[in-house]
Amino acid sequence: MLGNMADLFGKVQEMQQKMSEMKEKLAQTEYTSESGGGMVKVTVNGLKKVLSVKIDKDLIDPNDPEMLEDLIVAGVNKALDEVEKQAQNSMGDLTKGMMPGGFDLSKFGL
Repeated sequence: MLGNMADLFGKVQEMQQKMSEMKEKLAQTEYTSESGGGMVKVTVNGLKKVLSVKIDKDLIDPNDPEMLEDLIVAGVNKALDEVEKQAQNSMGDLTKGMMPGGFDLSKFGL
């Protein structure tokens, strides 16, 4: 039984190290999405932080701010969806073989 506990503890430590490395990689990875046919470009990092928003000057209409607002929201959501998809794939790879059936780390903010 002690051998099993030591083995499990070792796997947990290994997973913590890999998670730390993955978080660092995510912080350095950028995702860019577009909306409005490329007139709005949003770049986020893998930690879901918005890094930049680029807006084509021809899109700026003081009489229709709602359209621009909608396109920004769409661009941000698209970029964050891509981050989420990549994070889930990475987590699945990380926990594969660690525990039967994998391990859902979304409850831990990862």
